[in-house]
Amino acid sequence: MDTRLAEPGPTPPAGRHVLAELTGCPPEVLNDVRALETCFRDCAEKGGATLVSSHFHHFTPQGVSGVVVIAESHLTVHTWPEHGYAAVDVFTCGRPEIAEAVMSLLIASLSAGTVNRTSFHRGPHAVPTAV
Repeated sequence: MDTRLAEPGPTPPAGRHVLAELTGCPPEVLNDVRALETCFRDCAEKGGATLVSSHFHHFTPQGVSGVVVIAESHLTVHTWPEHGYAAVDVFTCGRPEIAEAVMSLLIASLSAGTVNRTSFHRGPHAVPTAV
């Protein structure tokens, strides 16, 4: 059996990772596990991603964590309804515009009062080389 890794292709893997800190979100939105799962799945599809699966969990007494697996990578959320806060991330490989579009849809859907959004490239080309 040949265990060598394949030679890299002409284009290295490329990805976009978008993180958002959302505050001022309605607590009832952040604590509704079914509505959040539907929201994240809908935003993924509307943003151009390909749904694979999802899993969301409601904590007692409050809060939700969830993941939507997409063919391009994933979306995740962790909520603290008592603080009106959600930590959201969207990671895609291939087409960076999908990550940006999905995040914009999620921010609008969660009715955030304040948004701190960061976007960066992922992949071997994004890692600084040692000098």
